[in-house]
Amino acid sequence: MKRALLIIFCSTLFSLSVNAQIPNNSFETWVSAGNYEVPASWGTMNHTTAAYGIYTVTKATPGMPGSYYMKVTSKTINGAVVPGIAVSGLLDTITKKPVSGFPFTSRPSAFTGKWQHMVYGLAQGQINVALTKWNTTTESRDTVALASQTLSGMVMSWGNFSISFSYNSGDAPDSCIIELRASGATATNLDYIWVDNLAFSGTVAGLNETSGSINSISLYPNPAKSNININYELKKNSSVTIEVYSVEGKLMLKRNVGEVVGNQNTPIDISTFEKGTYLTSIITNDGKMQQTFVVN
Repeated sequence: MKRALLIIFCSTLFSLSVNAQIPNNSFETWVSAGNYEVPASWGTMNHTTAAYGIYTVTKATPGMPGSYYMKVTSKTINGAVVPGIAVSGLLDTITKKPVSGFPFTSRPSAFTGKWQHMVYGLAQGQINVALTKWNTTTESRDTVALASQTLSGMVMSWGNFSISFSYNSGDAPDSCIIELRASGATATNLDYIWVDNLAFSGTVAGLNETSGSINSISLYPNPAKSNININYELKKNSSVTIEVYSVEGKLMLKRNVGEVVGNQNTPIDISTFEKGTYLTSIITNDGKMQQTFVVN
């Protein structure tokens, strides 16, 4: 009897620890901010839009499961559409980008949950999850893994989603940022995504991509302001493509270098990039190697 109770107790603790990886993952806890509420541990645009009596993140019931779920909705204020955004941490309401996330040290294979969504026209909302690790040498964050899903069309009843992570290194992360966006750059009034029961699943033990013929990659200066040099070494003659992504998973630049071998240097103009962290990918016929840089 004691052994059975111990097993049940340990199983319960394990279940709680898995679910607790994402703060307020089922949106059961909401905090009063005067005339409105915000989900605990999540950053929203509400304190900016509250002056107009409009809220882009709201509590709804019943949850799937539980009592509540979270609605993220883009809404019109004074003729302009404010995108619905929720971030698992702090949100910069000026740039509308995440500032910080929460401590996290696992290497999951997928980000999962329940959702409903409606995206009008070309709005294209997104779910973005970044696992990062502080680099003491560069004094910046390296992106360990990204999971991203663009929203289009509709899911009008509760459905399950699972978004796979793409890992850039074999390191364990030290933090995670989850970003839920009802709209992309072209926001449309009443675009929405409703979510509940967020979680991680599976485990990735090491790299899920091979470096192939790429021997090394380095970026300088890093941090950078207007230009950055991408140095890489190839063991054999290979066709090379360079891609640069934002931490949200948006493709910022793609360049086909052609067939090269040995030590290479490719300068990149980043003068139009906003401040933040970006991920550079060197892609050959037989592999990929990635590195992050910061624009300041």
